Amino acid sequence: MTSATGFAGAKVNLYLHVGAPGADGYHPIESLMAFADIGDRLLIEPARLLSYSAGGPFAGAAPMNGDNLVVRAVRAILDRAPPSDSAFRLHLQKILPVAAGLGGGSADAAATLRLVNEALGLGLKRRVLREIGETLGADVPACVISRAVIAGGRGEQLSAPPALPPLHAVLANPMVPLATGAVFAAFDAGPAPGPLSPDLPSGFADVHELASWLAAETRNDLAAAARGLAPAAGEAADRLATSPLALLARMSGSGATAFALCAGADEAQHLADQVRAKYPGWWVQACRLA
Repeated sequence: MTSATGFAGAKVNLYLHVGAPGADGYHPIESLMAFADIGDRLLIEPARLLSYSAGGPFAGAAPMNGDNLVVRAVRAILDRAPPSDSAFRLHLQKILPVAAGLGGGSADAAATLRLVNEALGLGLKRRVLREIGETLGADVPACVISRAVIAGGRGEQLSAPPALPPLHAVLANPMVPLATGAVFAAFDAGPAPGPLSPDLPSGFADVHELASWLAAETRNDLAAAARGLAPAAGEAADRLATSPLALLARMSGSGATAFALCAGADEAQHLADQVRAKYPGWWVQACRLA
């Protein structure tokens, strides 16, 4: 085994429709997910014993214990395909804020599955990695693919999205964590949800057409609940939406990160610089969505 690295790109829900919970307590969803070129990073390297470590600006919020999705992912894949030698060190560089609606933990788990599978030569197909990921969390199967996808069911039913143009975006998080469970509970206490599935076109000619369609036909059903629990999350979305550089702005996932789609890379960087200057305590990044 040689040292290798993995990348866990931030997940952005361009739309997120949520249905009422079923008898099993789970909510059906439909979401168009895209993945950013910014995210957490993983390093695997030979070692005498299996061990974990973490660094980066948000490492303190992601202790490498049995509850961490990286640790759980390693256990799950080694149970599925036990290697002849499972001694290695896995280091997580935590770049994304936690409890931020960006699927950071799920992306970390998915990247861990891909990295361990490759580094240890386990030979598991991507379909099997998705099956393992499903046992770890609803977003993990989509994060295993880590490219634009329509997610349905609990998040594990994946299908091809419409053809998307190049997407440049800004992510803004007011550094207020939001627990997904609490947001869903607040959602359940609110009004009945809207239709689950919009009419999907075959593709979009450019980002302007996509932004117009998203604004007219889709929504984030968890946004109101997230705003109620953390008003700062709504402030981030509102701040992005007021800029003429934003073609569309809304919350991602269960918050508190908001995103804005922009016409190009220069516009996204300019908007990010503006927001960062006004809110120096926020986490703000310009990015490209795949």
